[in-house]
Amino acid sequence: MRVLILGAGFGGLELASSLGTSLGTDVEVTLVDRAEGFVFGFSKLDVMFGRVGAEHVLHHYAELAPAGVRFVHTTVRAIDPATRRVETDAGPLEADVLVVALGADLHPEDTPGLVEGGHEFYTVGGAFAAREVLEAFDGGHVVVGVTSTPFKCPPAPSETALLTHDLLGARGLLDRSTVSLVMPLGAPIPPSPAASETLLAEFAERGIGWHPGVLVLSLDPAARTCALSDGTELPYDVFLGVPVHRAPRVVLESGLAEDGWIPVDPLTLRTRYDDVYAVGDVTSVGTPKAGVFAEGQAAVVAAQLVARARGESEPATYDGRGTCYLELGGGRVGKVEVTFLSGEMPRGALEGPSLELAADKSAFGADRVARWFGRDWTPLGG
Repeated sequence: MRVLILGAGFGGLELASSLGTSLGTDVEVTLVDRAEGFVFGFSKLDVMFGRVGAEHVLHHYAELAPAGVRFVHTTVRAIDPATRRVETDAGPLEADVLVVALGADLHPEDTPGLVEGGHEFYTVGGAFAAREVLEAFDGGHVVVGVTSTPFKCPPAPSETALLTHDLLGARGLLDRSTVSLVMPLGAPIPPSPAASETLLAEFAERGIGWHPGVLVLSLDPAARTCALSDGTELPYDVFLGVPVHRAPRVVLESGLAEDGWIPVDPLTLRTRYDDVYAVGDVTSVGTPKAGVFAEGQAAVVAAQLVARARGESEPATYDGRGTCYLELGGGRVGKVEVTFLSGEMPRGALEGPSLELAADKSAFGADRVARWFGRDWTPLGG
């Protein structure tokens, strides 16, 4: 069985690793990505706030651990889901099973003034560049703002606001600085009321401005103001933005997408095309666009393909569960367990925050690097 996986994020890495480990030479796995390596979302913040260097958090795809997994460093140019044929800069690729895990592309240029007058921190390059901006900042108004929905990792803007406040406090700049957070959601983490209440209490205690239910529509670099969707404006000296998210153009042109994203069976992750699956941010499966959900979906696809290869039944279905870590500053970490089931309200519980959960978060990253890349790794070094 030839399995072609487009995209080497959480979903692609987990699927390739699971298939290679479970089936060995009984499966031919090809993993494709245009990047040279993988970076955890939380590692972007670690670099952005000066905890580690960029090279420490980059995991090179050339070092993939699972035997039998072939990595192709190239850009996907066209996808034919009917024939499971993919055109790339490295030539055509064909498969018996195609899995699309290309994530969401980010478009800061779609928000007027963001490229010229602000800084996005959701791409690897953007987050790394924001480190220099924050290091040079000498006080003033910092606005963390979301420019569209949906967007990846809903807790990240809240974490960024809190960590920015920590940074300003450590540098003695709070007496001449403000931090504001603009979010389109009515609560910081809607599926978890407990997590949202904890974050709102943190914002209130620190004096972080909370602007729920609105988007940042544009920036005026000359006036140093950002226009919000409720008709108001906020002044800023540093703007840290969550850019517009869209499915990759190659996906939109393939016929796989509807209403901007790939629809899938929420239990099996199958698309309407035979032997074509999609996992992660590129889908409209109904879970947040976050790596842990892509990983869970990939595990289900892997279980189905392993069962098929062994001539067994395919009972594995996706349960909508995910765990995400929430950094509240001061070294404290919370752990949010959320379940999204079709037709039901999502349920989320909060553990912590505590200093002890920081070690749990570290183990989460170390476990995946060991599984995917076959080496020891500590997120914050040491």
